[in-house]
Amino acid sequence: MRIPLPEEFVADMRRTLGDVEAERLFDALDDEPTVAVRCNPLKPALCFEGEAVGWCRWGRYLDRRPQFTLDPLMHAGAYYVQEASSQFMAHLMEGVALEGCRVLDMCAAPGGKTTIYSTLVGREGLVVANDISRNRALALADNVQRWGMGNVVVTCNEPSHIGEFGEWFDVVAVDAPCSGEGMFRKMEEAREEWSAGAVDVCAARQKEILAEAWRALRPGGVLMYSTCTFNTREDEGVVRWLVESYGDELVPMSDIETDEQWGIAVSRIGAFQCFHFYPHRARGEGFFVAIARKAEGAIRRSKPKVRRKIFTPVAKSDLGEVQRWVDTPESKMFAAIGDTIYCFERAIYEDVVALAESLSVIYSGVAMGQLFKRRLRPEHPLALYVGLNVDALPSSEISAEDAVEYLRRGDVEASLFEEGINVVRYGGLAIGFVKRIGARCNNMYPKELRILKQ
Repeated sequence: MRIPLPEEFVADMRRTLGDVEAERLFDALDDEPTVAVRCNPLKPALCFEGEAVGWCRWGRYLDRRPQFTLDPLMHAGAYYVQEASSQFMAHLMEGVALEGCRVLDMCAAPGGKTTIYSTLVGREGLVVANDISRNRALALADNVQRWGMGNVVVTCNEPSHIGEFGEWFDVVAVDAPCSGEGMFRKMEEAREEWSAGAVDVCAARQKEILAEAWRALRPGGVLMYSTCTFNTREDEGVVRWLVESYGDELVPMSDIETDEQWGIAVSRIGAFQCFHFYPHRARGEGFFVAIARKAEGAIRRSKPKVRRKIFTPVAKSDLGEVQRWVDTPESKMFAAIGDTIYCFERAIYEDVVALAESLSVIYSGVAMGQLFKRRLRPEHPLALYVGLNVDALPSSEISAEDAVEYLRRGDVEASLFEEGINVVRYGGLAIGFVKRIGARCNNMYPKELRILKQ
């Protein structure tokens, strides 16, 4: 027996949707949730052949929820397990020229939308993915590394600190903390934790975050605001506040088309085009997003005063060794933080330095590893990087059973690999490194990432 929907929520939805439509919503919230994944276009592999998600070319519905934790392709970054409605952000961005842009994902954890943006901006674009919780930011960094684009800076800062990068970003996305009504079907605890008071608290916090997001957005840039909730106080009400606060500085985007069969409720509030996902209409969970553009004007690419020096250039005598590990070394910059060498696209290096020297950065670029006797001992993120040079070292394809054992940090058969460091592959994709020493192999998979589930 499911936990009943909160009475105040039921009353609010009846007022908003009317009795008939509200009943359809309540029935849907007591039904089974959808299961969907989004494939990584830069890591093609035989993942799932499910029905396509209409609004995302990389999305697939699954008819059941498999044990993702035991799938090596998930650990290789071949796909991201993401609720179908959230994948709509890919469709929103289709009409925005994102290649090479700076994108700020203000409330980014666990990283589903971040990985969409990192794909769309390309390897020479930059995504700053922020979360105020260090634990959530660390989980976000793991997902960013797995996706493997190398163009994301994960930060852990208050929105006001990000706002100090005044008018610096081409796109700012605020997937705001909310009351979570859209999760009522997937998570029983969301029903227990909901309260009308929490809705008001969330709406106030959303406005605070959006004020800082507005500061960070350049003139002509795109603002996206989203929640996973249904109520108008956090959704349309917050958008109306944006219009009241910044109306003269807001301009509409070109209309974003949707297929009527998708079942998305589309509306306009001032310059904003709004999209509401209700699970009795659209095939996904509850979701709301609004999009508009900041009016053109003088662009001021300011940044805060540098507080500390972080990066040390790699010595010229070591460049040859680190360059051989990546596919296009001429387009890269290499720098050390402590004893770990990182790789960055040359096009975004100065931006990454500016961020790292002014904000609390959890992760950026690609952690390559450490040099010992002029040879690189690689770290795990390098194996998952889409720019890894496949000819840099030997690699071996292993079975599904052996791959899961490897991901548990178990023993791997030495005869499968050549002497020295090897790339471990499954389904054509790298899942990590091993080092063969004679008749035995050292499993180099990180302890903190190992599979514990049996």
